[in-house]
Amino acid sequence: MKTAADLGKDSITSLVFRLAIPAMIAQFVNVLYSIIDRMYIGHIPGTGALALAGVGVCGPIVTLLSSFGTLVGLGGSILVGIRLGEKNFKRAQQILSNSFLLLCGFSLLLTVVFLVSKAHLLMWFGASETTFSYADTYMTIYTAGTFFALMAAGLNYFINCQGFPFAGMATVLIGAVSNILLDPLFIFVLHMGVAGAAVATVISQLASCTFALWFLFGKKVPVRITFGQYDVKVMGRILFLGLSPFLILATDSILLIVMNTVLQKYGGPSQGDMLITCATIVQSYMLMITSPMIGISGGTQAIISYNYGAKQTQRVKAAERTILKLMLAFTVLMFLVSRFAPQFFVGLFTSAKEYQEFSVWGIKVFTMMIIPLSFQYVFVDGLTALERTKTALSLSVLRKSMYVAGTILLPLFFSAKAAFYAEPLADIISAVISSIIFILIIDKHLEKREQMVVS
Repeated sequence: MKTAADLGKDSITSLVFRLAIPAMIAQFVNVLYSIIDRMYIGHIPGTGALALAGVGVCGPIVTLLSSFGTLVGLGGSILVGIRLGEKNFKRAQQILSNSFLLLCGFSLLLTVVFLVSKAHLLMWFGASETTFSYADTYMTIYTAGTFFALMAAGLNYFINCQGFPFAGMATVLIGAVSNILLDPLFIFVLHMGVAGAAVATVISQLASCTFALWFLFGKKVPVRITFGQYDVKVMGRILFLGLSPFLILATDSILLIVMNTVLQKYGGPSQGDMLITCATIVQSYMLMITSPMIGISGGTQAIISYNYGAKQTQRVKAAERTILKLMLAFTVLMFLVSRFAPQFFVGLFTSAKEYQEFSVWGIKVFTMMIIPLSFQYVFVDGLTALERTKTALSLSVLRKSMYVAGTILLPLFFSAKAAFYAEPLADIISAVISSIIFILIIDKHLEKREQMVVS
């Protein structure tokens, strides 16, 4: 039975769907970790709204922690994909070995750093005296499970890049289903509240981590986790290549922090916590869109990197076109849903009319330019898979910088709610610039690869 996709020979359209669909589902389900937590927390009797605001403050820190898994996992998996395309299995094995060591090191370091500094970080990131206790409880428990979160996120890339998308999806599904079942048990049955949501999440991540380790230590995959062959230069290359997607996720955390801080400042004591609660709902909705988008562009990077390594440049171009078509189809669908049905999503979080009305408005504003954003995602991730890290990083930083500037400057001239318009403005401008640059450089870059002698 054929268990792995042949990235060098199978139909491009077939490959894109075989890798993208499971990755989309995995990313969509993965985001349920935080969304399900927030849904249950928002309905805790008496304290739901404040508890939701407190967990919303934790969101950027949780994203920042998991982004280190992407730093190592995506950077390492792209290199593994290229080496597999070159049929250099020994080098691919070394890259996975060094990646595993990096994940272990980051897990230990981040656990210590965040446990020591979390109180200061939470206040800095927008917690108020009223919401701090909820944020502190959730963050303390979540940070203690950092090892499981990083391993589950990072190792899954190495499952997908070897042509096992359904095993990669299973890694995420195991954790998400566990979380769905455990959340109500710990929050309501055992009356643990916010602490219960955090405990359920950590246990779920442990389950995902266990499956990923079992799969990559097994004999089913061509490149398995081994020990030894450690090389500082190899680790440096892994981190350099993963830097662009890492900064995309890490700066997402910074954007959330800036947004929460601005809303707290300009909303004042009367509206600050309400605005942060609504922003948390809006950002949760956006994750339902951007996470599957990451699944499409990130999940299919293995096709691009493998064929780039094999010098099959026409297949690289065909893959980029097919990935973009799939991305556009998804974003058009979600744009329509965002116009006509956001109230159903908002109702899962809160029954307060004021919160519902503002959250629906915020969703419609945030999603104004998600269709052009397709070009940004596909082209930046495509350039990363082609080892154009500096170009991809520059385009990513450009978009984030425009978002931060808009979030800070717009409320200065208008009101606190004007900060929500920073998202669509950054999306359309960055999409246009990324498309122009990609079109200008792609042919020359691929021609250079065709002429390269592989050692």
